[in-house]
Amino acid sequence: MSLDMKLPEFLAHAIALEHEAAERYLELADMMESYRNDEVASTFRDMVRYSRLHHDSIVERAKGIALPTIRSWQYRWRNPPEVGGEEAFDPKLDTYEALRYARENELRAKEFYAQVGAEAGDAEVRSLAEEFAAEEAEHVQALDDWLARTPRP
Repeated sequence: MSLDMKLPEFLAHAIALEHEAAERYLELADMMESYRNDEVASTFRDMVRYSRLHHDSIVERAKGIALPTIRSWQYRWRNPPEVGGEEAFDPKLDTYEALRYARENELRAKEFYAQVGAEAGDAEVRSLAEEFAAEEAEHVQALDDWLARTPRP
């Protein structure tokens, strides 16, 4: 599927991606709290915060641009890149595995943005996609650093 998009469609995708990531991390944090897995809940709450910051910065950039309403079947992905699988819904999930899960989500987001940048015919979309891919790469690196400091189970 081609990822060559015009700016409004790209921004709508980016906003949705970050919104879905925050929602998934919030759901996971709430679930982990219900299981009294507070350390992992805290990790996921940190990821909620990061996703919301990125979401809000994209919304700010989109001010004044008429964004399309995209229905779930119209997105150029099967699942939003930062919404991982069901493996994180294990009540026994430890901090190390939660961080690995978050890292994989951030890596998929980076790859999505990089692919948009590579396929974009619009120079502004290409530039923003490359910038967003770089931001996601920073998140992946931060999670790698966090993983290095976290004891393996």
